[in-house]
Amino acid sequence: MTFKFRKQALLLFPVLFLFTFASQRVASAPPLPNPVLYLTSAEYFQQGGKQFVRYHYDVFNKDAYPAEMFAAAPALPPCGSSTKASRTWVDIFDQRGKRLYGFCALGKPSDLGRIWFALEENIIPPSYVYIELNDRQTNTKYKTNLADTTL
Repeated sequence: MTFKFRKQALLLFPVLFLFTFASQRVASAPPLPNPVLYLTSAEYFQQGGKQFVRYHYDVFNKDAYPAEMFAAAPALPPCGSSTKASRTWVDIFDQRGKRLYGFCALGKPSDLGRIWFALEENIIPPSYVYIELNDRQTNTKYKTNLADTTL
């Protein structure tokens, strides 16, 4: 074996070792699934002398998301004046991408079973809505399917 070959092998070994270690670490973290959204109910209510309809939704696979995603995140920007903003924010959009409502302080994955948006009773709702979970710590977004606004 020549000296040049040994030198190259010695230089290459640490690179291969680091590559193997890094690839095993990445492979151990399975990716999270996209959330699956569905309508659970519609509720009529009155506020400020106006009639509204509140559309309640649940995320079928909410248990697939770790609790850490919904922990308080004081190191990240606040939600308005709220200092209890969570790491992951949830926004509700109509099928065209218009934001309808959002949640910035969900405390645990099961809270995804109690998300909603409201419209005045005389406003025709969009045919479909979807949500995005925005993990602000990892800068990752999880987008759902389109879900009906009628039961």
